[in-house]
Amino acid sequence: MKKLSMFVLSLVTAFNLAACGADPQQEKLEETAGGDTPEAPDTEELTSIDIMLDWYPNAVHSYLYAALEEGYFEEEGLDVNIVFPANPTDPINLAASGGVTLGITYQPDVIMARTKDVPVVSIAAVVRSPLNHMMVMADSEIESPSDLEGKTVGYPGIPVNEPILKSMVEADGGDYEQVNLMDVGFELGSSIVSERVDAVIGTYINHEYPVLKHQGHDIRYFNPVDYGVPSYYELVIVTNEDNLEAKRDDIEAFWRAAVKGYEKMKNEPTESLDILFANQDQANFPLIREVEEQSLEILLSKMETETESFGSQSKESWQEVIDWLLAAGLIEEAPKVDTIFENITE
Repeated sequence: MKKLSMFVLSLVTAFNLAACGADPQQEKLEETAGGDTPEAPDTEELTSIDIMLDWYPNAVHSYLYAALEEGYFEEEGLDVNIVFPANPTDPINLAASGGVTLGITYQPDVIMARTKDVPVVSIAAVVRSPLNHMMVMADSEIESPSDLEGKTVGYPGIPVNEPILKSMVEADGGDYEQVNLMDVGFELGSSIVSERVDAVIGTYINHEYPVLKHQGHDIRYFNPVDYGVPSYYELVIVTNEDNLEAKRDDIEAFWRAAVKGYEKMKNEPTESLDILFANQDQANFPLIREVEEQSLEILLSKMETETESFGSQSKESWQEVIDWLLAAGLIEEAPKVDTIFENITE
């Protein structure tokens, strides 16, 4: 629980610092076609909204870039600025403090933040089920999570991975106390390929899996949902309580445009990936076309279902994840589920 305490401390500290920080929105000016003095930009009459991604641009963000490229946000009267985080806690903390209007983060993190009075609210579910899967090499003797007894599992040091792994091992009849955990940071792929560890958790089927396949490695993975872990929302969009009330019309307009972007991504995946690649962060996170194509195929199967529309959230899902985090010891008390999310999709 020491790692959890450090995580929560960093979350609350970062939130407090963010609340005192300057607004990161950047002014945009366009030069006139033939003049020396810049005019007021075309976006002057548009309402500015910042959304912070959970990481660098990749396939899961294609709907946002499609909406931006096709002018769907402008049609709704919005000037949307997509920004990247400096660290994993930025999206939730800056959204909670009002430093950005919206942030993309993880459902369990929202719940943990609410138990520490961080005023963040989820407005939409982007990915409806876990992308984080346990992975092993194809020729590994590990056939199910209980086979991890006596083995070493690499993970990125993020606390939520521990209860995921514990739930998987115990649901399969294994003894979690006999599993060795090794913090390998984000060297997950290289750790399993080099046999530094026997398995990894914290690896994503829409990133590490296609990357390793692209590199020529044969990988197997285990879905945590098949082994006692609730089907939590992998990614959600959040804002803070004050923004939800003061900027409700703008946030609803943002979501209408985002849904149009999602429909384009779903119906025209090739063109949507073209747009994404035109907006990639080449210096820090260059994309591989084959990887992102496979990633998008995986993601589209997890962003809506026959009964659940893109973005919709259920009280049952939130309560199930709260109960799981409580049982796992990641939270000490259960926050009221009605305060954590609001469906703006209906």
